[in-house]
Amino acid sequence: MESVAFAPGDKATRYRELYPQLAALLAGEDDLVANLANAAAAIRACVERASWVGFYLVKQRELVLGPFQGNVACVRIALHRGVCGTAAAEARTLIVDDVATFPGHIACDAGSRSELVMPIVRDGAVVAVLDLDSYELAAFDEIDAAGLAPIVTLLGTLAW
Repeated sequence: MESVAFAPGDKATRYRELYPQLAALLAGEDDLVANLANAAAAIRACVERASWVGFYLVKQRELVLGPFQGNVACVRIALHRGVCGTAAAEARTLIVDDVATFPGHIACDAGSRSELVMPIVRDGAVVAVLDLDSYELAAFDEIDAAGLAPIVTLLGTLAW
């Protein structure tokens, strides 16, 4: 498969279309970086309101930047710090309508206004987070979180 494509439609439909396309991209490939790079690109193509899509990997009690699509980003984030660090430390999805109101928000891109962060879990431990940013306030909601939930589950099966 060389590219992903999404029909015009509502978000829930686009997420349902994403899963089989991403599963096909990942099938048979064992390289984690290659798989995360393709996943970031596919998710960015699917999520129209996202200005940045990428991964932060848990390494030695901090998050380290992984493959992404968008502007340059912070390289290291402490656990419990910012939206990503909090989501990783608490192993829970965070939807932030206005990042300016999130205590300790880390402004890697000053234009970012809202964020969705979801932990990726393997064998009961958070191994990474999927991070989506937007230049729009309240760009993400429960439909996005529900639509991406099977994707983060799939990503948890990769060779971490």
